[in-house]
Amino acid sequence: MAVNVFRPLRSHIEADTGASLMLRTPIGEMAIKFCCFSQEPVEDVDSWGESIEKLLESRSGQLAFQEFLKSEYSEENILFWLACEEYKKITSVPEMISMANQIYTEFVQTDSPRQVNIDSGTRSNITNNISEPNLNSFDAAQKHIFSLMSRDCYPRFLKSDIYRAILQKHDNS
Repeated sequence: MAVNVFRPLRSHIEADTGASLMLRTPIGEMAIKFCCFSQEPVEDVDSWGESIEKLLESRSGQLAFQEFLKSEYSEENILFWLACEEYKKITSVPEMISMANQIYTEFVQTDSPRQVNIDSGTRSNITNNISEPNLNSFDAAQKHIFSLMSRDCYPRFLKSDIYRAILQKHDNS
């Protein structure tokens, strides 16, 4: 049973800060959730608008972008990109094999729970080489997903209520 903890918090924030109507929308509530419940401090918010690279360099930027992508039902993109970033840091072969199989099962395999939108050639290449993965196994797919996020999702994020609410909260603090 889920308990909605955002109603009392939202009322408290609106009373204390005079928050705009934007914060009373479901998207605004996600921004409030992000700002108020994130374990990471919200830093460099102003730089997020400079480039997707700046956004993704910031842990709080990643979380905000993930919230936005979740609202658009495309959260798998950032989750895949982040998994690939972690994968590249692996130093042991057994760990690399294990994580490669996890990434493949979660994001690449046909009918996977969070299948990313990559072309069939890239998917086939990963499938054919998954038995002997290396640190570059997902590079082509990761670059493609990054490009999709950069050209499509990131511009919408900058115009979103989530980003504007975070900017507003940051500017007011």
